[in-house]
Amino acid sequence: MISIYVVFFILRNLFILSLNDEMSVSYRYIGHLKERTLKEQMERDPTEAIRKAVLRMLPRNKLRDDRDRKLRIFPGSEHPFGDRPLEPYVMPPRRVRELRPRVRRAMIREQKKAEMQQSNKDMRKNRKKEVEAEVTA
Repeated sequence: MISIYVVFFILRNLFILSLNDEMSVSYRYIGHLKERTLKEQMERDPTEAIRKAVLRMLPRNKLRDDRDRKLRIFPGSEHPFGDRPLEPYVMPPRRVRELRPRVRRAMIREQKKAEMQQSNKDMRKNRKKEVEAEVTA
């Protein structure tokens, strides 16, 4: 089993382009209502803001916790993987389904039919040659 870790580096001067930076508020309700804007959260702990953003993008299923554990977020360019170079992950190309599968199947069917007819013609020619060879012999 291949284990892929996602490493995310946060620059200290990370600029989040948002018109409503002050309006994007996260709420918690344990004991009493607590509000924190994105700007305050980035000043306090930028890793948690990024972690919550990524976690909310993941599908809510059994694999979510495992994927969250494999996400490594570091507040600067310093990380404990310094001795090992990080390898970029290249996504394989997607196989896109064709628009008209019936047309393609019909084309393949016609090609097979043409091949069968050609092979039948070749077999007939070979039989004629064999019969002629037997007659002359």
